[in-house]
Amino acid sequence: MDFIAGAIGGGLSTAVGYPLDTVKVRIQTENHYRGFWHCVQETYRTEKVRGFYKGVTASVLAVSVVSSVSFGTYKNFLGALCKLRYGAAEAKPSRLDVSLAGAAAGAARVVLTNPSEVAKVRMQTQRNPHPSTTHQPVSKPKYRGSLHCLKVIIKEEGFGGLYKGCSALLCRDCSASAIYFLSYSALCDWLTPDGRNKPGFLVVLLSGGFAGVLAWGLATPMDVIKSRMQTDESDQHKYKGLIHCVRESVRKEGTKVLFKGLGLNCIRAFPVNMVVFVTYEGVLRFTDHYIKKK
Repeated sequence: MDFIAGAIGGGLSTAVGYPLDTVKVRIQTENHYRGFWHCVQETYRTEKVRGFYKGVTASVLAVSVVSSVSFGTYKNFLGALCKLRYGAAEAKPSRLDVSLAGAAAGAARVVLTNPSEVAKVRMQTQRNPHPSTTHQPVSKPKYRGSLHCLKVIIKEEGFGGLYKGCSALLCRDCSASAIYFLSYSALCDWLTPDGRNKPGFLVVLLSGGFAGVLAWGLATPMDVIKSRMQTDESDQHKYKGLIHCVRESVRKEGTKVLFKGLGLNCIRAFPVNMVVFVTYEGVLRFTDHYIKKK
């Protein structure tokens, strides 16, 4: 059930946060936006509402699978760790146990996430003016959809193209996932009154939201680098790897470049992760209640 609950929570949260994610990616990868509102206005002016939802279908499906793997891996790894250290999977884990299980969940995500992340970033940064905003014939976009984007990448760059930015994504997801699950667990413990064995839904909402903010605050520098590496197409070759991308980005734009989209990431993270955890906990509690009644 952890896998199923994680899938439902991940899919719903992606649909909620996708427009802000598109704005975030554009700010991180392009220099001509003066800020959040300028990017929103320009995207709407040239591409209307659909510009904010480029690649959303594949992303919802991919994140559902990835979230399923993430929560399932976390719970199973944590259970195995507790059994190994304390003799019982149900034993109360330490903060270190939770962090290690979170990092394992982050590593498991990367294998599945990277191809969909590459397609998402390419779709989000592709310029595709809305017919009502131009008097000239609209040129055919290079990528006609997420699946077409994946096919083009494989054709032009080989299967390796699907794993561009993998090193940055691994650094981002392992560290952020460890903080994510650790902070959620710690906040739930802190906010749950003595005598209750499960946190209330308000506690879940607040803990999930703040856990997302903390995780994305830590993840933003590697998120910037990942996005830049993934937009680097076969005919560009701007970056030779993770270190080169960091060095070139900082050399040209200063250290502040690593924090592009930080505020937006944190704003988006709160409602998105509220939805993730409240859905996850809700599905688990509903099924537990249903099974017990049966």
